Amino acid sequence: MIHPGEQFYPEGVRWDDPIARGTLPDLLSEAAAEFGSRPALEFRDRPISYSELEALVETAASAFLRAGYGRDKSVALFLGNTPDHPVNFFGALKAGARVVHLSPLDGEIALSHKLSDSGARIIVTSNLSALLPTALKLLDKGLLDKLIVCEDDHWGKTGTPQTPLPNNPAIITYRQFVDGVSKPAAWPAIYADDVALLQYTGGTTGLPKGAMLSHGNLTSAVSIYDVWGRPARLKRNAIERVICVLPLFHIFALTVVMLSSLRRGNLVSLHQRFDVEAVMRDIEVKRATVFPGVPTMWIAIAALPDLDKRDFSSLRTAGSGGAPLPMEVARIFEHKVGMKLRSGWGMTETSPAGTAHPEDGPDKPGSVGVMLPGIEIDVVSLDDPTKVLSVGATGEIRIRGPNVVKGYWNLPKETAEAFVGDRFLTGDIGYMEADGYFYLVDRKKDMIISGGFNVYPQMIEQAIYTHPAVLEVLVIGIPDDYRGEAAKAFIKLRDGAQPFTIDELRAFLAGMLGKHELPAAVEFAAELPRTPVGKLSRHELRMQQKPAQGAPSKQRSS
Repeated sequence: MIHPGEQFYPEGVRWDDPIARGTLPDLLSEAAAEFGSRPALEFRDRPISYSELEALVETAASAFLRAGYGRDKSVALFLGNTPDHPVNFFGALKAGARVVHLSPLDGEIALSHKLSDSGARIIVTSNLSALLPTALKLLDKGLLDKLIVCEDDHWGKTGTPQTPLPNNPAIITYRQFVDGVSKPAAWPAIYADDVALLQYTGGTTGLPKGAMLSHGNLTSAVSIYDVWGRPARLKRNAIERVICVLPLFHIFALTVVMLSSLRRGNLVSLHQRFDVEAVMRDIEVKRATVFPGVPTMWIAIAALPDLDKRDFSSLRTAGSGGAPLPMEVARIFEHKVGMKLRSGWGMTETSPAGTAHPEDGPDKPGSVGVMLPGIEIDVVSLDDPTKVLSVGATGEIRIRGPNVVKGYWNLPKETAEAFVGDRFLTGDIGYMEADGYFYLVDRKKDMIISGGFNVYPQMIEQAIYTHPAVLEVLVIGIPDDYRGEAAKAFIKLRDGAQPFTIDELRAFLAGMLGKHELPAAVEFAAELPRTPVGKLSRHELRMQQKPAQGAPSKQRSS
């Protein structure tokens, strides 16, 4: 049986190719045995070899075990993109513990919830002033028994602000934590079905939920990407230099960048934050070959005034994920740089494998590609998730595969509601064409119902991005006396561009959108809200607008 889209797979790749399942400590140990002295990470121009990384991980794991954080324990990581993350991530897992990722951009309410919900009583953080004060507040609230503080200068001085440690027996430096530790006689037994990671997600309608990702889920996702890219790797036969600007606490960076790169013996170039010129230095001077980003990063690069004069010749792969890529940004990048900027689809609950674009497949602007090997995706009715829709019909995307989440931590009701049998309901709305290519139109929770019609903000945003004055845009629903809801566009203009009226915007969009889709209001902003990973955030925008909704707008059309 040929699965939809399989006819476009890379030569030699089949949908039913074997997908390997294992554990994450084994993934690293096997890579260290195979690649030894080859650099695994580079940070502040300092390389760390595979053997060195494995030794650091074993030291961390021994310290976690000595401190009593082994099987059935949760260890929280509150870290940025430094080697401290992979060392403690793999170290906690090798000790048999579960990892809980905390986002440095989360507020106290979300962080407190993640700690109390996960049962993590220990945090590994850094003495950076962007992190430590928040971690100290969580300790003061009684949410922690121990705070382990990595010293950022260990990886080289940068002048980044740091916070001194208070005198408290519950707080120790990482150096003290591992001091004098010795390896256990035997490492704890770890199984593919064990929960490796509580990755908190959602929170748009309440507190975030802990997705229980097993060792098997994450290693399956790595294997799926491995199978997919095998022909291209064999043909190229090179060690890749992979830029990691995406935060490692996010599933995209964790799996697609770090875990997949380590599995293949590549070099991960760690960046603590997105700085367009630092990324360009990695590409133009250090000759990076792979750069996975989120759309906001590509928007910034596409906006470089000298984009067509920059040297992207070393890049083999430029990918976008985490959110829909504006087609206009992909068009600019291809026109000025000569590279196709392709996007795929996945989510926290799929570890995040889902769809991808075959390198030699048809050009499908706006598509997220075809389902990856070992993954089954279909489209079901928004009213009845057991009813599979025909080709071309728009509904909710449903998925199953070895990479799909076990369920939500401590939430049996929400877990049951998220599945139909063994198929996960993603909350994404989209459709599949007859050739197996998928298209997303929006998130179920972002849909606007205007005058009885379903209106998808993402479709309106894609059209507005074609306006020459627009740099970034978000569209949300606002109350409307006549239609119930109407679309409102929030726009960040390009440098030097002038605002325009709602009537001018509607005239520009006429023909591109249906009358029921045309925005009823427009507002210009110096900045648009973002998620911790840098994606533009409709949820944050809605939260900001709540007090103002219902107030008259100068830029409104009936």
